Amino acid sequence: MSTPTLTLIWLKERSALGNLPDAVLEAMLPQFQYQEFFANRRLVLEDTLPDGLYILGRGHLERYRTNPNGPAWASSLLPGAVLHLTELLLEQPTQETVVALTDCQFWFMPKAEFGAIALQFPELVQTVSRQLVVDLAQVKSELAFEQERQAVLRPYQVPKAKRGIVGTSRYAVRLRQQIKDAARDRKPALILGEPGLEKDNAAALIHFGSPWRREPMIKVNCAILQASGADLFGRVGGKPGILEALGEGTLVFNNLQDLAPDLIPKLKVLLETSSYTPIQRDTNSTALPKASSARIIIVTEKTFPKIERLIAHVIKVPPLRVRKTDVKAQVDYYLSLIAQAKSTPKRDITPEALRRLQAYSYPGNLAELQSLVDRAIAQSPGTDDLTDEVFWPAEAKKQRFRLNLLNAYPKLRQFLRSDWWPTRINYGFTLSAFALVVVVLFVGPQDRQHNAALNLFWAWWWPLILLGFPFVGRLWCSICPFMIYGEVVQKLSLWLVPRQLKHWPRDEADRWGGWFLFGLFTLIFLWEELWDLENTAYLSSCLLLIITAGAMIFSVLFERRFWCRYLCPIGGMNGLFAKLSITELRAQQGTCSAECTTYQCYKGGPVKGEGQATDGCPLYSHPAQLVDNRDCVLCMTCLKACPHRSVEFNLRPPGIELWTTHQPRSHEVALLLLLLGGVFLHRLPQLETTLGLDLHLQDFWPHAGVSVAVLAIAALIPITGHGLLRVLSPGKHRPFLELAYGYLPLVLGVTLAHYLKMGLTEAGQILPVSCATLGYANVALPAFTAHPAVIAFLQGSTLALSLLLTWILTQKIGRQSFQSLWPQHLTALSLIIGFWQIIVGA
Repeated sequence: MSTPTLTLIWLKERSALGNLPDAVLEAMLPQFQYQEFFANRRLVLEDTLPDGLYILGRGHLERYRTNPNGPAWASSLLPGAVLHLTELLLEQPTQETVVALTDCQFWFMPKAEFGAIALQFPELVQTVSRQLVVDLAQVKSELAFEQERQAVLRPYQVPKAKRGIVGTSRYAVRLRQQIKDAARDRKPALILGEPGLEKDNAAALIHFGSPWRREPMIKVNCAILQASGADLFGRVGGKPGILEALGEGTLVFNNLQDLAPDLIPKLKVLLETSSYTPIQRDTNSTALPKASSARIIIVTEKTFPKIERLIAHVIKVPPLRVRKTDVKAQVDYYLSLIAQAKSTPKRDITPEALRRLQAYSYPGNLAELQSLVDRAIAQSPGTDDLTDEVFWPAEAKKQRFRLNLLNAYPKLRQFLRSDWWPTRINYGFTLSAFALVVVVLFVGPQDRQHNAALNLFWAWWWPLILLGFPFVGRLWCSICPFMIYGEVVQKLSLWLVPRQLKHWPRDEADRWGGWFLFGLFTLIFLWEELWDLENTAYLSSCLLLIITAGAMIFSVLFERRFWCRYLCPIGGMNGLFAKLSITELRAQQGTCSAECTTYQCYKGGPVKGEGQATDGCPLYSHPAQLVDNRDCVLCMTCLKACPHRSVEFNLRPPGIELWTTHQPRSHEVALLLLLLGGVFLHRLPQLETTLGLDLHLQDFWPHAGVSVAVLAIAALIPITGHGLLRVLSPGKHRPFLELAYGYLPLVLGVTLAHYLKMGLTEAGQILPVSCATLGYANVALPAFTAHPAVIAFLQGSTLALSLLLTWILTQKIGRQSFQSLWPQHLTALSLIIGFWQIIVGA
């Protein structure tokens, strides 16, 4: 069979010219020219006169029409497509632009030769006219269907995506990639996230970033879908449903958690089989399933494990509180939108305003942030930068009732960032003063009435540090001489023997460190009671030297302040009472996560911006992660190192961490009960008199046995009270490990009441005692001693206040009615009555 014959057969079977008579086709064959066209080149431009007739023999074309008065459209052309037949006959310009998607081969007939054939064969025009009539009828039918389809889809149609994913954080980068992956195919996708995250916009990005972007996209609110599913699936013999009208478009189920429960199984069938069953009015007959070509995207705020198993692309949109790095980019984007809408210059925000926004947790996510920006613009007309005063985010629970003293008092910030705190104080005063105290305790007189160092230790230091706990927490630890000598020895040893100090054995220290200092404190109590440390100067000096030796030894072995954080008995007591403080050091987590990349406050580092060069936190605590005052000694290293002004020194409700973020620890409770027993031990003679017993305290071994018994029995009192709580007050109660912290104000109060008498009677005699230390006992110098009635009043007031605060704290921790916790409250009252007898009444 010859080539012209094959071409004639191909034209009749494969092209739109198959309806022409054979004579017309045979006349056209000699006029065709063979042409090739490369991919990605334009073949025809719309609204231009055609140069001839084209028949696509091989390849793939795309034609499209851009219409300024309506939506653009596009379609594909396959082999057999005929271009410009109607335009040449009617002498009209082309109606669309044609582009080669692949390398193509054509039969081409120039315009002049085609015109000659059209004049020679009038049936050519007749055939085309008949085809135009058929095409017009088809277009009319398609138009009617499209109008009905649009009537169904129009209320739900999404014209475009509002915006892309803003930000450069790893969360934003990952979200963009997940959207790109989902856009590559038509498999179902599920977008999960909290309210306000623009999850529906992410669904739009998937659709309009896919090859099927020209298909319609609709979004249906699951809360308003009929429970029967008629609007979604249609009715048999009635109006078509959304799925049928949608065709190959994208259907977004918005807020799946609001979908009627009866529709969940039908949705599962749609996802599994890509089919659905129209709603049948007549229950006696069964409707036939219909296939669906729609792409399904589900948007939800809650997890649906049974649905997720059927989903190919599960995208979890991260909340804004973990994307604090993107807050600045989001704010800049919103400010750009506002400037564009109002035709005004773009506004900026101050660094303080940015830090405030980054510190907020955004329960409403992006929607809330946009609302904050809109409100700030409305409150601040003009072109000046937006300050933190016009941003009013709702405060997070952990930030409520906080006042940042560093912002309220700039000079306080200046002092705490200076070399004076605590470096110059430590090395200019404390280092030498402590050495002098130790020497005086050893070589001076051995009783408090004649040794100024002993007077300072027992009559001054103890009352003052106890009074300081409710106000400044572990502040003493920042100027503590034990660790100053530890640091000196650490630096000296590294200079003599350069080496890498050991890292902290954190797991072992967390498990056993607290019990070590508990045991050490127990031995100190017994040593103090049995050998009368309060009135024996050289033994008090030995106590100080032993604690200092521990700090020095562990500073030589481990980096930073390992002893101070885990093993120091005084540090353990300080950390326990610091929980009651009205101040705290924290950092803005949002600023730290968004702005900081070096963590200099934690690891140390060189000068950066306004951040100073430091060796990092001596306790290895990051201020943004602090939830407990026990892990901060207020050395302000983090404040000095931070270049972003993230660190805050807050005024807060006293002890708030104990009923909000606190994690109870058994060794802390044991130390708390030990300190409670320590007060009984300190008042052992008064306890002996009150009980009318002869405990033989003048003999060592009976005295030792009674001391151990007092410490144990005192610890059993709160434990017994909790047992009564379980028995006498039915209901669910918090464990003893949590409720025991309710006794913390009581223990601090009774300890302070014990030392008040010593402080109010002996501290004022420091001048004559100092002269006596130097051998001038008979020199007349002023001395100040409180009246016994004043002392008794202050002690009684301290005990009463500690009882009230214990009741309040117990209620806060227990989160139950006062009646439900009455056995523990009664136990606290009994303890206060007992202490009143041996402290105030003695």
